[in-house]
Amino acid sequence: MTMTKIRTKPPELPEGRWTDPLVRTALCLLLVAALFAAWGGWRWYAAAHDDALAFSKLRDDVVQSGEQHVQNLSTLDHRDVAKGLATWRDSSTGELHEQLTAGAAQFEKDVKAAQTITSAKVLSSAVTQLDDRAGKASMILAVRITVTTPDGDPSVKTNRLVAQLERTPGGWKISALGQSPTGAS
Repeated sequence: MTMTKIRTKPPELPEGRWTDPLVRTALCLLLVAALFAAWGGWRWYAAAHDDALAFSKLRDDVVQSGEQHVQNLSTLDHRDVAKGLATWRDSSTGELHEQLTAGAAQFEKDVKAAQTITSAKVLSSAVTQLDDRAGKASMILAVRITVTTPDGDPSVKTNRLVAQLERTPGGWKISALGQSPTGAS
């Protein structure tokens, strides 16, 4: 007994909305859009929970605090020395804070006698070290300092400074501030 195959005509697709090329194209585009939305959502979530983003925000906080505190520590007006020294104490911590507190009375006398007004503007800065766990950071800054004498003559100079910062309950504060060493040319 031999079996013979009977050839039949393939069934025809019913006419309707699934056979319309426009509907098929729209469904394909909808699928592509859904996949893209899922991929975009996943990328957004991953970026929002990335450690690099948190570190970047920390670095920005250090830069903002460091620039403001260095500007504060480089500004003083003989007409209101007490307020200026209070700002200095609020901008400092550690040994620097202790030095500013211990020498405040003599420094106030000296500034009032000199009758100078010193103002500062941070031109640029960069974080050179940042240790989140230890709560310590280092910065370099270019600062324009203007000293106005009693005769009204301003003297302007640009300093390169190095600042050490520590995280305190009140935010990042300056623990050490000094001139940046310059290399010989």
